Amino acid sequence: MNEEAVWLAVYILFVVSVAVAVVVLSRLLGPRRKAPGKLTPYECGVPLREDVPGAIRVRFYLVAILFLLFDVEAALLIGWAVVHRSLSEQPDFGLLVVFEVVFFLALLGVALVYGIRRGALQWD
Repeated sequence: MNEEAVWLAVYILFVVSVAVAVVVLSRLLGPRRKAPGKLTPYECGVPLREDVPGAIRVRFYLVAILFLLFDVEAALLIGWAVVHRSLSEQPDFGLLVVFEVVFFLALLGVALVYGIRRGALQWD
């Protein structure tokens, strides 16, 4: 085994042992006071209301997924546009790069059509 692998193993062993030591010491030395309010849900210091509104509609999650989908698309297309010229100068590689982007945009188009058919963009 070379020297770098030995140091990597020592480092990994050190990191794992520190994590285990912190958890064990916290469990052994930490306070164990049971209070009735300790197990109640807590959010931002605001007391809970008894009249909780209904569940969030699934449509909000679908809109969030569509937003993430097209946000990632924009980030990938910007990166592709920056390196497109250097990639297309290589022989027999330019057409492959363009095909990959067209395929990616076609998949996004299918996702958009699916979202429209599911009614994700209609607010009743």
